Amino acid sequence: MFVYADNAATTSVSKTALNAMLPYLTEQYGNPSSLYSFAQHATEALAQARADVAACIGAQPREIYFTSGGSEADNQAIFSAARVGARKGKKHLISTKFEHHAVLHSLKRLEKEGYEVTYLDVHEDGVVRLEDVAAAIREDTCLVTIMFANNEIGTVQPITEIGALCRAKGIPFHTDAVQAAGHMPIDVEKMNIDMLSMSGHKFHAPKGVGVLYVRKNIPLMNLIEGGAQERGRRAGTENVAGIVALAAALKESVDNIEANTAKIIPMRDKLFAELSKIPHSKINGSLEHHVPGTVNMCFEGIEGESLLLLLDSHGICASSGSACTSGSLDPSHVLLALGLPHEVAHGSLRLSIGEYNTMEEIDHIIEVVPQVVAYLRDMSPVWDELEKGQRPHLI
Repeated sequence: MFVYADNAATTSVSKTALNAMLPYLTEQYGNPSSLYSFAQHATEALAQARADVAACIGAQPREIYFTSGGSEADNQAIFSAARVGARKGKKHLISTKFEHHAVLHSLKRLEKEGYEVTYLDVHEDGVVRLEDVAAAIREDTCLVTIMFANNEIGTVQPITEIGALCRAKGIPFHTDAVQAAGHMPIDVEKMNIDMLSMSGHKFHAPKGVGVLYVRKNIPLMNLIEGGAQERGRRAGTENVAGIVALAAALKESVDNIEANTAKIIPMRDKLFAELSKIPHSKINGSLEHHVPGTVNMCFEGIEGESLLLLLDSHGICASSGSACTSGSLDPSHVLLALGLPHEVAHGSLRLSIGEYNTMEEIDHIIEVVPQVVAYLRDMSPVWDELEKGQRPHLI
């Protein structure tokens, strides 16, 4: 049996998204910047896609900017706020220790340029405390950027409350919502969000297209110079087919959030319940504040890379962390931020399921994972030492 359980890394393109984009790859391939009538079909498609995306998150069409993905959107939001802040003598930013690297690496670059960044703890449950955000705010704070839902462990942050705090202090608030968009209800007005990033391939649109929402009156700086596309804020001929597909996929996902969640949560909970029976295993992150489809666990005495390879041999696609760092042998920075020791963090497994998965596939995972964990432990000298009491169990 083949089981794709890595939807947090990427998703398949839905039939709805594919059918929406095909005409703009074939018959309606005009450049929306051209003036002749043939190209206006593309122009109209862009306008409709912008309106559809805005409606999905409670925004206005003029507040939607299309990008190449979540990383570009994160970069543009962060660098814009930093540059604007510097003009006012404000060069302090607040974030968390377990953000996506698109955020963390942007912040590290700013630190090299003389900015100061406060990285908040996310505690053992993977949830930021509102009081920690409040305590970190200073007179020179120019941005708070905290992700909506973590890409590895799936914990959801108190976005509405953080946004309200920032709004009261007059500080722009950005959230990386790449793992939340299309999977959880989002209303940027009600949630006090000033800037929000999303990526189409996380909700059944193609790779290479994303969105940056920027509330009106929030200044936006250019990352890419050139033409006047995206109201002069993002140069380059628009990826019309990808944008149309993104809008169609997002609308379909948002329209079906309730039904999809009702299907996914029982599968997720069954995975948690059954895999937790494996001795010396640990669930990572709060289950109370959690996206529907992400399961992240650690199994003591094994290496995550070996676990993934053996699961692959059984037809199961999974991850030991975020896709962007899956080639690294270092333990996940997210799990280290939870306070897990290196030895435990190395043995992590992320299963991320979606509405296309079935309970039969879940049963296959539940059958295979304990067998693979036991096999790896039998081969492990570390596990042998743990079982003989030569070193203490950490889980």
